[in-house]
Amino acid sequence: MNKPYKVAANSIVDETIVSRSRFICFIAPCSSHEEAKEQLIQCRKLHPQASHHCSAFLTGRPNDSQGYGSSDDGEPSGTAGRPMLAVLQGSDVGELCAIVVRYFGGTKLGTGGLQRAYGGSVRQALLLLGTSMKVPMVKKQLTCDYGQISDVLYFVEQAKGEIIQQDFAAQIELIIALPEEQLIEVKEQLQTLSAGLLNLRSIDNP
Repeated sequence: MNKPYKVAANSIVDETIVSRSRFICFIAPCSSHEEAKEQLIQCRKLHPQASHHCSAFLTGRPNDSQGYGSSDDGEPSGTAGRPMLAVLQGSDVGELCAIVVRYFGGTKLGTGGLQRAYGGSVRQALLLLGTSMKVPMVKKQLTCDYGQISDVLYFVEQAKGEIIQQDFAAQIELIIALPEEQLIEVKEQLQTLSAGLLNLRSIDNP
């Protein structure tokens, strides 16, 4: 079961100076690889003279092993994108992209110095980030009698769900969005209400 998780609620721009190099961190909400790519394109347009545009992103929940990526953008392998991604994954916040723009200040930082600078830039920017809770929802179909609709609507409201669609014919056909963690409870309430006759169905299983 997918439980609610924190997501980025705003965008942040934060700058740090390390040995005369400027590290400008951009953090913004991001829910797809395409969004991350577009944010990087826009950042390159804003800072065309920067030495590097390194990035890391999470497109889903923080512990999702699939929806993430990173880039060193010319910095030594593993010194930028990977430490940035590690900070994002440890932040307990999902669906966000971090881009760190570096303007080289003339002093080489070495492998450890770069890792600390890029990771630290993201860590500092995250302190300014606002978050909100994302509740994973599932859509289900339900057919009920007119005499049951009031109770059905009450159960959906109590679960913080939503009626997506309703068609009135001999019976009422509903499409309902419910928080995934409330699904079992609502199923049990409907079963109790109807002596086992009301069943939530998958959208592709009428």
